[in-house]
Amino acid sequence: MNQNPISPDDPRLTAYALDEMAPVERAEFEPLLRQDAAARQAVEEIRAAGALLTAALENEPLPVASQSVRPAAIIAGRDFSKLDGGPLHRPGKLLTFPRFYYMVSGLAAACFAVLFVLWQSNYKEKQATHLIEVPLSAPVAEAQARKPEVESPGRRDAQAAVAADESKQQEGRAKDAGAVAMNLPAAPAAEEPVQLDKFEVAAAPAVMGGLSRARVAGKTMRGRDADRSLDAVTFGGARPTGRTDATTEAYGYHQDNDFLRVADEPLSTFSIDVDTASYANVRRFLLSGRRPPVDAVRIEELVNYFPYHYAPPADGAPFAVALEAASAPWNPAHRLVRIGLKAREVTEASRPPANLVFLIDVSGSMDEPNKLPLVKQSLRLLVNQLRPDDHVAIAIYAGASGLALPSTSAARQGEILDAIDRLEASGSTNGEMGIQLAYDIAKANFIPGGVNRVILATDGDFNVGVTSGGELVRLVQEKAKSGVFLSVLGFGMGNIKDDTLEQLADQGHGNYAYIDSLAEARKALVEQAGGTLVTVAKDVKLQVEFNPAVVAAYRLIGYEDRLLAREDFNNDRVDASDVGAGHTVTALYEVVPAGSETPGAAPAVDALKYQNPASRESRTGNKEAGEMLTVKIRYKEPTGDVSNKLEFPLRDSGMVFANATPDFKFAAAVAAFGMVLRDSPHRGTSTLPEVAAWGRAGNDSDAGGYRAEFISLVERAQAIP
Repeated sequence: MNQNPISPDDPRLTAYALDEMAPVERAEFEPLLRQDAAARQAVEEIRAAGALLTAALENEPLPVASQSVRPAAIIAGRDFSKLDGGPLHRPGKLLTFPRFYYMVSGLAAACFAVLFVLWQSNYKEKQATHLIEVPLSAPVAEAQARKPEVESPGRRDAQAAVAADESKQQEGRAKDAGAVAMNLPAAPAAEEPVQLDKFEVAAAPAVMGGLSRARVAGKTMRGRDADRSLDAVTFGGARPTGRTDATTEAYGYHQDNDFLRVADEPLSTFSIDVDTASYANVRRFLLSGRRPPVDAVRIEELVNYFPYHYAPPADGAPFAVALEAASAPWNPAHRLVRIGLKAREVTEASRPPANLVFLIDVSGSMDEPNKLPLVKQSLRLLVNQLRPDDHVAIAIYAGASGLALPSTSAARQGEILDAIDRLEASGSTNGEMGIQLAYDIAKANFIPGGVNRVILATDGDFNVGVTSGGELVRLVQEKAKSGVFLSVLGFGMGNIKDDTLEQLADQGHGNYAYIDSLAEARKALVEQAGGTLVTVAKDVKLQVEFNPAVVAAYRLIGYEDRLLAREDFNNDRVDASDVGAGHTVTALYEVVPAGSETPGAAPAVDALKYQNPASRESRTGNKEAGEMLTVKIRYKEPTGDVSNKLEFPLRDSGMVFANATPDFKFAAAVAAFGMVLRDSPHRGTSTLPEVAAWGRAGNDSDAGGYRAEFISLVERAQAIP
């Protein structure tokens, strides 16, 4: 009995694939489609076939009348995997299309003839570039030995060489018969790179059979992407237009921290967070004219997106600590405490040599202008920053994983850039295989005392192999024990799996950044390259002890998914996040002074029968001592397993917000912005106009213009209902 809710011959499959279904019918059909993997595959095949036929009809001359083709033979027996990286690419699989006739009725014979002639002509002209399939347990050195020892002549020269020597191409294909040919088509002709800072869409795209065509910065787009008015996602750029529906984006739930009574909970313990992904993602939503989902707003990542003017360490420690307290602008009766960490700077000349593995998602979901093309441009920026003693390997994954470039000296920059340029997207997403392969490559080329790091670029839409976020996180957690750290770069919109990517970076001893534009890539990979690549302290934990004689209650602003048990602070087996070179980390507490009523706190517990609360309070301090709190920090050296502890007390001078430092005012403004976007019950009197005013008061020494951009985003948010 067929359990599928959708019949293989259901005409709605074709209507849905070609965007010809009425909105009401589409809304009814999509829940059924999500339950039927075979039906979803059918939709993708119809879209892929339609895109290929459209390309053939639009870009190729009609075949001469003397050429005879049997369409049925093409459908049933043609090995479409020979279409290098094309829309019908399925390595090692013969494709049949029983549903195909719905789409091509009336055009079938002509379309198939064009397809066959096009395949015959294009196959001879394309250079078959192969990946080296590497068993996960096999030494990567063997894969490097199998790599043809041919210097990359560059994209233009490679195409000329192919045209000049067809016999060498055939010989090379024969030698590589056992390799995996995946997503690396022939080196195309040199052309102007896609400028992802700005997208240009034709005013009147041509339409045929429900498939549209548009021009994006000089590139032809077809299918669903062409129907989108693409964002002008410049740094601080104009508001994008068109659809950016976040239909399958996933964000982890977290509830705002509540106030805790010091009498019940005198210790607050958490792991630091240097991720910045949430701010860039929130910016993407606001620039598209929409408020972000509540769970996309992680306040600590908004605050930590910005550099602050904290003094660097001067005593050999990995970081220095800056403490400040003033009245909270959204509730002047409360105090706001800022804890700031400044990590040690590492100059480019003093940075250890790097062993980097770019792990790039080239699945079909990455086939959008703000995904794989932006990945390629971003990685080019990083490659241009590397030294000759650095090495780069490129691993890719879709339905299977492969080695696109063995570990290569950055002195051979042209070869690395050429391999990046030639990546294309198609297929499903097997993240597990890619992660396994990338760590194997990094371990095989491990540099003792160097920077050993995997840089994952993906939208996080893992749908083949291990797809559970928890299983992937455990995999990365185990791999991190090898001394290879992980940085995660998230790309795209519509199906970004934000929660999974954040956890992978956390457990991989790395950081997570969301790249929504080339300017953001430049910030993460050029301006902050030291922090992205070089770890100066790992497993960094903070524990704040509050003096009950001065503080009645407190609330940690943000860090909801970083909280630790008080016992975890001294437990070196409990991992925490890492700090990169030059990073600044900021944490904010809203504090209720002693003697004041605690808003929204849970009811007080009954008095203890077997313990004396008074004696406990006397041990924690007294009002005359003048200390509001003590900040304790634990950290490990990058290669160490035993933590060190630092302590810093804070005395509250009673300063009002107007007299606070610009950094303090700006951090408060960003935190308030996050509370407003989250509609937090603790936002007090915060409004967007007030947030903008507080931000302007803290807009001092704005290197890079990041604070000015924040103020413009707040003003933009005011115009969004």
